[in-house]
Amino acid sequence: MQSEWLWGLGGGLLIGLGAAMLLWGNGKIMGASGLLGGLVDGSGRSDWAERAVFLIATFATPLVIYPLFNEVDTHISSNWLVLVVAGLLVGIGTRIANGCTSGHGVCGISRFSLRGIVATLIYIAAGGASVLVFRHMLEVI
Repeated sequence: MQSEWLWGLGGGLLIGLGAAMLLWGNGKIMGASGLLGGLVDGSGRSDWAERAVFLIATFATPLVIYPLFNEVDTHISSNWLVLVVAGLLVGIGTRIANGCTSGHGVCGISRFSLRGIVATLIYIAAGGASVLVFRHMLEVI
């Protein structure tokens, strides 16, 4: 559909707005993996409520808007094993990189952070290589 790019634009604007509001409101970088990681490892005890609200909203928003649309095609694999392994690898990667695409990509690049720019370039290269290998060579996704 020719208007699908509007969903990407709208989502990007909302992510950017959320990142800007969090940075402006309390000086914190919006990194989803850091917010979740702080709850899991206990390092985010001092602001656990703020972290929890952010993460709950992240998961609840699609559930709230889903009934407004007849069909949502995410083009995601129906292979649950691939999804679980991919999710675990992304989680491990974000811990190794000390952040995820929202922290490094959205917030890091916008602040001209060399670390954020390098991490984002690595994420993009790894994503491209993964598609090449797993979709086009192995055909598992």
